[in-house]
Amino acid sequence: MKEVRIIPCLDVKDGRVVKGVNFVNLRDARDPVEAAEAYCREGADELVFLDIFATVENRKTRLEWVKKVAEKVTIPFAVGGGIGSTQDMKDLFALGVDKASINTSAVRNPQLISEAAKEFGKGKLVVAIDGKKNSPDSGLPRLEVVIRSGSESTGLDIVEWARRVEELGAGEILLTSKDADGTKEGYDLEMTKAVAEAVTIPVTASGGAGKLEHLYQAVTIGKAAAVLAASIFHFGEVSIPEAKQYLTERGIPVRLIKPGKEY
Repeated sequence: MKEVRIIPCLDVKDGRVVKGVNFVNLRDARDPVEAAEAYCREGADELVFLDIFATVENRKTRLEWVKKVAEKVTIPFAVGGGIGSTQDMKDLFALGVDKASINTSAVRNPQLISEAAKEFGKGKLVVAIDGKKNSPDSGLPRLEVVIRSGSESTGLDIVEWARRVEELGAGEILLTSKDADGTKEGYDLEMTKAVAEAVTIPVTASGGAGKLEHLYQAVTIGKAAAVLAASIFHFGEVSIPEAKQYLTERGIPVRLIKPGKEY
């Protein structure tokens, strides 16, 4: 097994990190620059920055917010929200962003995935997939892709879409369960496992982490290559070192860091 990555997520609205439940009822968490610096010191493997209202508000990513964080991070840094073209990605990469994450724009224009992969390489491209569960009598896929911050259904089966984005050139998938988001009741293991087993690229589990055991379950049951969390890190319930120690003690390989060196 490869080393499992631990990734804090900064959901940003009006220049502040926020966190809600099921993509709504947002509350203030912290300053994004302060958060980024803290997570780098703690040994996070990567950082994800999501301008969560960019698509809903029909605008591009707020580059001034990204720039402030990019100037401070010392770990790989992915940005999503409002990215609709390869030029948008270039603008982010020029600021020092390592990866661009596309979601709604990928569903509406799948060709953007292949264009970006060709221009920048798979390693620079994340396709984020938000999903929800439907009842058997809904006439919709049980595991369905949703877009525009979860406000719009697509009718797309999440496993079929995951396979397609891999074929088009995505380097990895960031998979978030809208139903589990912010609940702290655990990742959607059914959804995570279904996607992870359908593709060969890394899948990051997102949505629902509430305790250390959930991180372990996402890897062992959900087959995730990385785990992303927000609430438990932002509000000091779990630290990055605690998460890594917990996983290590249970046989999950992680990248362990002490200030100034790797060990």
